[in-house]
Amino acid sequence: MNFIFFMPDELRAESIGCYGHPLAQTPNLDALARQGTRFDQCHVQNTVCSPSRCSLMTGWYPHVSGHRTLWHLLRPHEPNLLRYLKQAGYDVHWYGKNDLLAAECFADSVTEARMCGRKAFGPPLYPPEDPRFFSFLCEPYTAPLEEHTDYANVMAGIEFLRSRPKGPFVLYLPLLFPHPMYSAPEPWHSQIDPAAIPPLRPADLPRKPAYYRLIRETRHLELLSEDDFRRINAIYLGMTGFIDYLVGLLLDALAESGLEDDTAVFFFSDHGDWAGDYGLVEKWPNAMEDILTRVPLIVRLPGAASGHVVREPVELMDIFATVMSLAGIEARHTHFARDLTPQLRGAEGDPARAVFAEGGYARHEPHCFEGDARRDVFARNKVNIYYPKGYVQQAYPDSVGRATMLRTADAKLVYRPNGESELYDLKADPLELHNLYGLPEHAALQTQLEQRLLRWLTETSDVVPFTEDPRGLPSGSAWG
Repeated sequence: MNFIFFMPDELRAESIGCYGHPLAQTPNLDALARQGTRFDQCHVQNTVCSPSRCSLMTGWYPHVSGHRTLWHLLRPHEPNLLRYLKQAGYDVHWYGKNDLLAAECFADSVTEARMCGRKAFGPPLYPPEDPRFFSFLCEPYTAPLEEHTDYANVMAGIEFLRSRPKGPFVLYLPLLFPHPMYSAPEPWHSQIDPAAIPPLRPADLPRKPAYYRLIRETRHLELLSEDDFRRINAIYLGMTGFIDYLVGLLLDALAESGLEDDTAVFFFSDHGDWAGDYGLVEKWPNAMEDILTRVPLIVRLPGAASGHVVREPVELMDIFATVMSLAGIEARHTHFARDLTPQLRGAEGDPARAVFAEGGYARHEPHCFEGDARRDVFARNKVNIYYPKGYVQQAYPDSVGRATMLRTADAKLVYRPNGESELYDLKADPLELHNLYGLPEHAALQTQLEQRLLRWLTETSDVVPFTEDPRGLPSGSAWG
């Protein structure tokens, strides 16, 4: 069994046609879902790139080994799925961005790693002196398509497939789109009419965490009109359409290679994007809205179910246990991922399952916050598109304080020690517009979810190594 991991960055599930978006132009992903299994409620374990990928590749929640930042990647003493596969005889070919492995891990985890292409976005729509510059809105990408980093990385993957590899392989494609800036090559940039976008989730909702207001203020998003937010959302859908185009190119090459019947295709993302909803753009480290935590997971497994939809909740890191099972590899570390192989063969999921995510930073760990002028170039440049993000985290650290989310099929709890907790009845309020936390009439639900969250934290608080250390003194030692 070969594996292809096609991984766009910041792609939320609801912006794909087979997940229900009425305007999405994603025919290749829709076809892939018809050929395999689509997980309707897959949720990430962190809403930032690096922590989410670390969980995905280890089966660990972020708190197990301190993976909650952009700068703390998997190190040699920690497990990772790619190393397991490479040590089992797989050639691992990686074309795209990192955000996963520390530099010293590549040698024993990856056969080949390249980041291809040089460009991805058009110029900003507004000049730096215009406050709307910070909206991430851009002109279309107009450089040659061959220079676009996502196109170039997918073409590198296609060339690898055309080489007709003989042994088992992993093709890992961690791409950039639809991560902001909001810009795409034509015709995708203008593929969706902003005027046709369904109503977005409203801004300025009551009882929401402070980051809602702070992001809008520092990015001057209150200067944008409803039409501007619709344009953001439309371009984001166009970027998703470009990803779909690349999926089509890759799947065509796989079919032509003669390897299709021996290759499992996994399509998933690391987290979502506000893309104009709630009057916001991009994402936030301790934000837990469904449009950030819910991502696509589509798997086509040769000989398995087709057109199957799993509607029960699963976690993105379940990919770890599933791939290990399909590859016949036994894990040599404790993990919390679940094997989804039965679902790939047509079984239903677990309707009682809860999924979990966590993020943010505490005041006692200043090295975690973005906007550190000693490390982050954008912190010293007030016209850098990311300057507002670092400024808010440095000036208002509690706005990015630690948070833990528990989500069932029907309800969501987000616990924050800073007092900005959230509770939602997802049956009555699927858009998460009405925060019920602390309201007496919902105390029973709140208590039930808090107790379940405490039990989860206790059961997953750490892992014990499989290897043991002798308790006696080393040979030849003496008392001092």
